[in-house]
Amino acid sequence: MDDPEEEMPLDFVNRTRELGVLESARRAGGLLVVYGRRRVGKTRLLRHWLATRSGLYTQAIEAGVEQQIRQVGHDLRAGLGSDMQPRSWEELLGLLTLTARGKTLCLDEFPYLVEGDPSLPSRLQRWLDHERPRGCLLILSGSSRRMMHDIFLHRAAPLFGRARKVLRIEPMDYAAFCGALDLAPRAPDSFERFALVGGIPRYWELLAPGKERTELADALYFDPAPFLEQEPARLLTDEGVAGRNALAVLEAVGRGAERPSEIAARMGAKQTSLSRLFTQLLDAGLLTRELPYGESLRTSKRVLYRIQDPSLRFWFRVFSPHRSRWAGYAPALKQELLHAHAASVFEDHVRARFPGARRYWEPDLEFDLVAPDPEREGRLLVAELKWRRVRVRERRELLARLAARFAQSSLRRRHPEVRFALFDERDLVG
Repeated sequence: MDDPEEEMPLDFVNRTRELGVLESARRAGGLLVVYGRRRVGKTRLLRHWLATRSGLYTQAIEAGVEQQIRQVGHDLRAGLGSDMQPRSWEELLGLLTLTARGKTLCLDEFPYLVEGDPSLPSRLQRWLDHERPRGCLLILSGSSRRMMHDIFLHRAAPLFGRARKVLRIEPMDYAAFCGALDLAPRAPDSFERFALVGGIPRYWELLAPGKERTELADALYFDPAPFLEQEPARLLTDEGVAGRNALAVLEAVGRGAERPSEIAARMGAKQTSLSRLFTQLLDAGLLTRELPYGESLRTSKRVLYRIQDPSLRFWFRVFSPHRSRWAGYAPALKQELLHAHAASVFEDHVRARFPGARRYWEPDLEFDLVAPDPEREGRLLVAELKWRRVRVRERRELLARLAARFAQSSLRRRHPEVRFALFDERDLVG
């Protein structure tokens, strides 16, 4: 899948909110910080918008400081109307002071520059406070959430509070996926394709049209040298989360260990020794933490960890456990594994439609969705989620069982008014 001839370039779509933020920042000037995980579409968004505003763009390289400065200077020189080649950050910033009035500049992959020269944020602080020309917008972008947080959001950082706006680029949703690939959003086949790649636009370009789902899974994950084989390692490297234990945690969660005690047991480690690693993986967006509906970290220790991103979840839930045997599986078994993975993504998709929705569990009970009922204030919505088409008679039976289970839960004492519902594959779009 590294062969460009097998990829399907897509038109720029969606990102209306992000384009609005960029435009507002251009009018105000100052500093705008943009960050998001690898391949989420930051560079595509920035270059698309900068092209419509005659903005200047440079992408930092992983190299020595002198080479980095030379690269940035070369990229910006023509747009600044100067033949000067800066030899230091002071010279470059001085050049910007003289030539960048009213201009928009973007330094992409900014953390690479900070790794090369940790004093750069302090130099930029002085420039922003005292030397930035009127109407100049400086955009600093990066993929590492940890480093971007340390540079801009940590109270002790030189650039803390200097940005007018911090724009986080999120994965795109299922509706955008269908729009980009011209797929029918109510078709289960469309959703199972989405479940393979999630909301990462770069991955969408790898979904060759005309191939069925198991062929796509082969090409993305299981073929020799597949495109996504090294993605978890790359993401961990981006976030500076090193060591085998990080991958071991993700492997354990992907294979069904959601409680901290279960994860530690599978790794043969003490639960307390994993606290810092859990925090790093949460901060990097590689894990998400869940609590039962109505509970908080202050009141409950019933924490579960999950892999939120669909493509990473597939990697650790399906690819990693089955990679050695996949080629020998019957087509029906492959379809079953793909369907089970898509079912977990479907549950997230439905919960996202209801503000405040979560799972809920007790020792012998679990509900797929619990949320404030949007149809009546003060009433609770409790729902069963099924990634298949449920017939009328079975629907009645499932709803009756759902009501009976709820009557045995502690939630019923706090929520006397409840609406029970069942969502199936016909509820792909709201």
